[in-house]
Amino acid sequence: MIELLTGKKMVRSIREHISQLLDGFSLSSERILTVTREHFPTKVEVEDRFTRTLNELVRNREEQNRKWEEQKAEDRRRWEEQKAKDHQNREEQNRKWEEQKAEDRRRWEEQKAKDHQNREEQNRKWEEQKAEDRRRWEEQKAKDHQNREEQNRKWEEQNRKWEEQKAEDNRKWEEQSRKWEEQKAEDKRKWEEQNRKWEEQKAEDKRKWEERKAEDNRKWEEQNQRLNERIDEKITILGNRLERSIGALGSRWGLQSEKAFRDALAAILVESFGVEVLNVNEFDEAGEVFGRPDQIELDVLIKNGVLIICELKSSVSKSEMQVFWRKVRFYERRHQRKATRMIVVSPMLDHRARPLGEELGIEMYPDSMDVPLDVT
Repeated sequence: MIELLTGKKMVRSIREHISQLLDGFSLSSERILTVTREHFPTKVEVEDRFTRTLNELVRNREEQNRKWEEQKAEDRRRWEEQKAKDHQNREEQNRKWEEQKAEDRRRWEEQKAKDHQNREEQNRKWEEQKAEDRRRWEEQKAKDHQNREEQNRKWEEQNRKWEEQKAEDNRKWEEQSRKWEEQKAEDKRKWEEQNRKWEEQKAEDKRKWEERKAEDNRKWEEQNQRLNERIDEKITILGNRLERSIGALGSRWGLQSEKAFRDALAAILVESFGVEVLNVNEFDEAGEVFGRPDQIELDVLIKNGVLIICELKSSVSKSEMQVFWRKVRFYERRHQRKATRMIVVSPMLDHRARPLGEELGIEMYPDSMDVPLDVT
């Protein structure tokens, strides 16, 4: 079997047999040396390069040592200059400190003299104040003695009046007790009379309560009936509104004509608010609305002489909102009359059309029942 050679075994085998191979193939040895010289420097060249590298390292080290010595000398010079400056500053600071100590000592002596003078003045004022307080105290004692004598006299007078008042109060109390007994008897009689009237009043109130209860029940039934009628009316209105919304969807998807939806909204305005709805069809020769000559259709409401121009549609987009505004301007120029209000009634209003309508001053409502027409 073939023995597997490891890397070390292979190197050992090549070393053992390389000389034999080179002896047996002289031409191959010369060829190997020729190829080797082409790619690798000779021993002399390698030694020259190494020597130059060592010389370069020596020169760099000497240059570095020279710079280091110069830097040390410069640092030593700066250090000596800084020491001299610091010594000078300490001398100057000591001089200023001694001057400040002398100034503080002078001010301290002046302040001590002022404090001593102030204490002497304060002691003099204190003695004067003590004498004044002693004089006032004696005067106050004399007044207090006089006031106590007066108070004792008034106290004796008050005791005398108190005894007289007690006797008067006892007399009045006896009189009041007699009147109280008389009042009790009178109150008992009035109470019994009041109880009798109270029973009569209770019977009368009970009769009136029964009558009022019957009247309230009758009114309650009438109120319930009117409420039920209003609820039925509201349900009818909501049903009609739902029917119009469904009609708008039908018109949107082609299940119902736009004219039928417009006629339904116009009929509600006529029936609910008593206004006259006119469908105006005019021809725009100059193309002011659509940019070319075309037929213009508008709904005009007239109530008490007030002009209201409406757009009754199942849905309104942003461009249709702009077209309606141009239609109103066309109508105003054609008839020389300013519209009081501009109204768009549509259950499906494009969200992009609403900001434009608000900017142009156009009122927007989802249903004709929501339009406020309380004009005078």
